[in-house]
Amino acid sequence: MAKTLSEFTINGAGDDNYLMRFATNDGETVEVTATFDQLDLIAEAIDDLLMADEENALEVVREE
Repeated sequence: MAKTLSEFTINGAGDDNYLMRFATNDGETVEVTATFDQLDLIAEAIDDLLMADEENALEVVREE
């Protein structure tokens, strides 16, 4: 079962890496390192998903 995100942080970890820390509502913390390119791909994927959701939310429903 998926856990609920309660907070996250992203900080530089040196050597062109970034440290992402995710905390869940049950107190579990997960730390992941990623490169600039990996974070860029993650940001693009999030942006694409949010843009699609926004387009669906703004879509006009025509009644026949």
